[in-house]
Amino acid sequence: MERPTYRARVERIFDHCEDTRSLFLRTVSDTLPQYSPGMFVSISIPLANETRVRPYTIATSPEDGEPFELCFNLVPNGPGAAWMFDRTVGDLLDFTGPFGAFTLERAPDCEMVFIAEETTIAPIRPMLRRALSQSAAHQIHLLYAAERSQHLLYRPELELLSNAYPRFRFEPLVIEHEFLYQRLLDEVQRRWVTSDSGRSRHFYVCGIGSGVLKLRDLLREAGYERRAVRYERW
Repeated sequence: MERPTYRARVERIFDHCEDTRSLFLRTVSDTLPQYSPGMFVSISIPLANETRVRPYTIATSPEDGEPFELCFNLVPNGPGAAWMFDRTVGDLLDFTGPFGAFTLERAPDCEMVFIAEETTIAPIRPMLRRALSQSAAHQIHLLYAAERSQHLLYRPELELLSNAYPRFRFEPLVIEHEFLYQRLLDEVQRRWVTSDSGRSRHFYVCGIGSGVLKLRDLLREAGYERRAVRYERW
């Protein structure tokens, strides 16, 4: 069955820093279908010799309505990312979706740990908002790492949430790229494996490369249930 295609107009552009940008899109054909925090849309990118389709996570919450936000960085030698960076206000984009299994419709009745790096905060942000909007007493942690401080996106917002919700602990980490996942592995090992015998908390991990799988394996091998360790690797 063919997936319906939607068209959206670029309503606003925000530059987080020199190589990271958000496009705010408003649909012009129909409306954005209902979605869960963490889902993505697939953008059709017309290049010189082909049309490529690339996924971009919706960084805003379903409750925000439109425009919806796509956050991305300028990947070296990436023609798709370069095309996205070339969009200007008023341009039209075609997309399908939203799609995705790395989602959070309702927070589990337990402690939660979110882990992200740089732009992979995009699905975590609406998940975190959804979890905090639900009345609960359980702690929520966010370990958010980047090689440079300017790549810690939405930091003022996350700090405001941390001040507003005492049960939410936001921990930004600036780490050299080659050591980033080893530091995250060490932190998870120390806090939630070695020094704590409880295995009821849930983890949501989003990142780039094999480090995501190493975090998954560390937690599952330590006794956390498979369903308690949700992950998405970009």
